[in-house]
Amino acid sequence: MEGDKLSASTVQSVIELLEDECYTDFVKEDFDVKSYTAQAIHHAVIAEQLAKLAQGISQLDKELHLQVVARHEDLLAQATGIESLEGVLQMMHTRIAALQSAVDRIRAKIVDPHNKIVSRTAQLARLQVACDLLRRIIRILYLSKRLQGQLQGGSREITKAAQSLNELDYLSQGVDLSGIEVIENDLRFIARARLEVENQAKRLLEQGVETQNPTQVGTALQVFYNLGNLKETINNVVSGYRSQLEDNVQNALDIKVLTQPSQTGLRGGPGRAAMPTPGNTAAFRATLWTNMEKLMDQICAACGQVQHLQKVLAKKRDPVSHVCFIDELAKDGHAEFLHTFWNAVTEIMSTEFQKATQSSMFLKQAFEGEYPKLLRLYNDLWKRLQQYSQSIQGSLSVAGNAELLPDLPHVEEDARDIFMHKKQDYDPEKALKDSLHPYETAYLSKSLSRLFDPINLVFPPGGRNPPSTDELDSIIKTVASELNVAAVDPSLSLAVARNVAKTIQLYGVKSEQLLSTQGEASQVIGPLTEGQRRNVAVVNSLYRLHQAVLKVISSLNSFPSAAEKCINNALETVYALMGSAIQPLLNSVRDSIEDILVTMHQEDFSGPLSNTGKPDVPCSLYMKELEGFIARVMTDYFRHFECVNFVYDNTEIIAQRAIDVFIRNASLLRPLGEGGKMRLAADFAQMELAVAPLCRRVSDLGKPYRLLRSFRPLLFQTSEHIANSPAVGELIPHSTIIHFLFSRSPPELKSPHQRAEWCIPRYSQWLDDHPAEKDRLLLIRSSLEAYVQAVRAREGKEFAPVYPIMLQLLQKAMSAVL
Repeated sequence: MEGDKLSASTVQSVIELLEDECYTDFVKEDFDVKSYTAQAIHHAVIAEQLAKLAQGISQLDKELHLQVVARHEDLLAQATGIESLEGVLQMMHTRIAALQSAVDRIRAKIVDPHNKIVSRTAQLARLQVACDLLRRIIRILYLSKRLQGQLQGGSREITKAAQSLNELDYLSQGVDLSGIEVIENDLRFIARARLEVENQAKRLLEQGVETQNPTQVGTALQVFYNLGNLKETINNVVSGYRSQLEDNVQNALDIKVLTQPSQTGLRGGPGRAAMPTPGNTAAFRATLWTNMEKLMDQICAACGQVQHLQKVLAKKRDPVSHVCFIDELAKDGHAEFLHTFWNAVTEIMSTEFQKATQSSMFLKQAFEGEYPKLLRLYNDLWKRLQQYSQSIQGSLSVAGNAELLPDLPHVEEDARDIFMHKKQDYDPEKALKDSLHPYETAYLSKSLSRLFDPINLVFPPGGRNPPSTDELDSIIKTVASELNVAAVDPSLSLAVARNVAKTIQLYGVKSEQLLSTQGEASQVIGPLTEGQRRNVAVVNSLYRLHQAVLKVISSLNSFPSAAEKCINNALETVYALMGSAIQPLLNSVRDSIEDILVTMHQEDFSGPLSNTGKPDVPCSLYMKELEGFIARVMTDYFRHFECVNFVYDNTEIIAQRAIDVFIRNASLLRPLGEGGKMRLAADFAQMELAVAPLCRRVSDLGKPYRLLRSFRPLLFQTSEHIANSPAVGELIPHSTIIHFLFSRSPPELKSPHQRAEWCIPRYSQWLDDHPAEKDRLLLIRSSLEAYVQAVRAREGKEFAPVYPIMLQLLQKAMSAVL
């Protein structure tokens, strides 16, 4: 208890000591005696500071004494432990000394043998190096002697010499043979021999490629393969062709060369630019196209040589390892060097042409103005490359097969021929023609202007007349010229055909603006009005354009179907415009014919047979009027149109409509006497003659004509025979026959229009608006039902004799349409 109080008081005194500002600096980690002393001298009295420090030291001594007294037993235990630790450490020192002594003894036994082993190993390594070097020297001497004999054999032994050189290179790798006197002369000979073999192989390769000799090319490639530099040689050869072609393109497009005067003695003065004058532009273009033809020949020759080289590589195998040379190149991704070369050619063409045309307006105008000629050169180049691919394949298959194709299948070599087999993601022909895209765009723009200019010229603002024949001929000549010039290429033909289609559409738009759409355009009462004459002239002009363009298309050889379709689509719009132009007149003629036919109801057809004994019954007045009207319309209006077939195509529709309306009105006539039947029969016969001017042949009118012929005999047959006639239902609609039977019924049985209190024209319009047979039969049924109700209302005992027949026909017709 007392110890706890002492400890508490001690702790309290230590805390007070630490909290005193005089002693706080002594507990810091970065306490410095010198700085503290200097600070104490500067800020306080030294005597007071020393007194405080002495007091603190005294207090700390007391505290230490109290701590020793309080923990006396623990301190003794610690002292005893230190003595034990010293004993353990002494024992460890003894054992370590013993271990060190043992290690020294072992080292003495191992070091000497190890040193001897190291010495013997070094001797053995030097012996092995010396033996390897001696073997190499012996082999080099032997191969050098053999190489001398092979070089004396000329080109026949060149592949063997290359194989010897390859082995000599292998022997020289990884060792330093300099300073060995016995082989110094041989090494110099080997270096000279290598240069000689390489030069001879290069000459052989160049000669073989130029003369298309696969044997020579294969021999040269075998030499380079044996020398180990086949890949580098192929890359150098192809790069040489590429550089040469680039120079050829630049020279062909060099404006300075193109503009040089033909006379070498004439030279411009200092500071004068050699630019062509308008007088020698033709000579400039002639020189340009001559250069372009030469350039195409050079490109074809270079591509042919590269292609021949690739085909020989694809067939040639090493006779020892049987490795195909093209597979050897494929290891480093160089097997497609023809594809790479063609890409380079197209890129050079695109770049150099762009640079040349940007620097010379003359070149740009020449390529844009005569683009088809440039495109023809490109197409001829592509065709020559394809033909060459086929011919070279045949020559390789026949000549040199024993040397080039020891074990190679016959399908392998064509896989990399881009001129014969296009890739899915690459079209070499398109890549060639892509460089021409700017000139094609400019040419098509100028072509469209050339096509539009004559049209805009013959359709001046405010003009009211269509182009004359000579003006139209000028337009057609321009169209034919553009299509003929573009025939050098299918894609260009299609593009120009689109321009021609736009030209035709423009002609149609201009012509449409001339058409008269006022009321005078559709009158059929008097002679042709000014507006109608202009419409006739416009239609004739459109027709002549239509026929002339068709003639131009038919005269072209190998005209693409897509281009022909494009122009035909435009011509269809012209045909539609022709129809729109005469449609008001056609509508007026049709309406007038219907108005004349409806007047038959104003005549009396109820009379009996005449007793005059005249066998011929004259036709009705309305029929005479109709016949005269149709003849006058064809003479006064339609004969002015040059497009006879086009007019007949439209007037035949009017003729068909006229027959349908005539039969409709004839079936609605009531009452109809025996004399009326005879006159109506005469009208039927006369109707064929009346509509004859509207068509080529009346029999070509189809179903309306057969209907007219079938209906006439029914006029004189009994109702029972009419109901059983095979023509009813199949050719003559049931509703028409039932309408006709109303004429044989009593007045109490009213026709549908009478029951509805409609006039004939209104009922005819209703029939036009309801072409479905079902709707017409339902209206007729309502009339028959009304009749039945009327009879029952007056308590009649029987129906009219024709009613059961009409009801039977109605039920039969309803069962057919339901």
